[in-house]
Amino acid sequence: MSQSQTILNDTIDILEISDRLWLWAAALSYTIAFGLAISSIVRRQQHSRATLFALVAVGFVFQTTGLYQRGAVVGSCPLGNKFEIVQFLVWSATALFLVVGPAFRLSLLGFFTSGLATILALVSLAIPDWDSIRRSSLFSENPWIEFHAAIGMFSYGAFGLLAITSAMFIIQNYGLKKKRRFAGFLRLLPSIVALEQINLRLLLLGLALLSFSLGIGIFYFLGNPEAVNPMKFAATGLVWIAYMVALFLRQVRVLRSNPLAWTTIVLFGVVLVTLEPVSKSRRESTPHADFSSK
Repeated sequence: MSQSQTILNDTIDILEISDRLWLWAAALSYTIAFGLAISSIVRRQQHSRATLFALVAVGFVFQTTGLYQRGAVVGSCPLGNKFEIVQFLVWSATALFLVVGPAFRLSLLGFFTSGLATILALVSLAIPDWDSIRRSSLFSENPWIEFHAAIGMFSYGAFGLLAITSAMFIIQNYGLKKKRRFAGFLRLLPSIVALEQINLRLLLLGLALLSFSLGIGIFYFLGNPEAVNPMKFAATGLVWIAYMVALFLRQVRVLRSNPLAWTTIVLFGVVLVTLEPVSKSRRESTPHADFSSK
């Protein structure tokens, strides 16, 4: 092996190590933000929105760096195994929070978002099998498919944020009946009306992104039917249909308020379950496949 090839392989190995370190740093930042928020709530003090936002933003930068380095190693969008998919999902939800949070002045959205990011990021990092094998895709053949996958996963991030704001709606609705017990906590939550509007916008955003992603995928796969994985297609189609039905029932006033909020939370659980067939829909790649041992 030539010296230049050896140096290149050593550089790749360093990047493979450092991307996980960046992702661990991001998880730590999310955890600190979540811990500080919990501490403030337990002490019945309003947490610093600026501090919480800054910690989540720092975690987002760390995670972006880690995912970018992972993408540089594999030569495509880092969506090749369950570990990368979950990390990208957390990144998407956090990115939306950084945009939506300040726009809507949602004090507790950072608390719930940092909690979701902490749990999913730490779980993905703690399970080596999720990152032991990377699966390739058709990304190298057509960049539109890479774009399709990234937009689809970003839509899942929107659905994750929707699950969070739906949980806030349920807490606010319940807390209004127990004002004395939840008075301090309720002051940090938006009104029921505001939360309903936010939930609808996030539902529409998630569906718009997923529809766009599916449109790109269908256009490509119509000309390449042999590339279609039935399990992935069924899983993604199920998610799209489920959220579309929820939107339709909401618009015809069959599903409103608490039932709709609970439905979107359950549907996000379905989204997490469908990550398994999506992850396994790709062929195993051979070079630098075992990431967890790095």
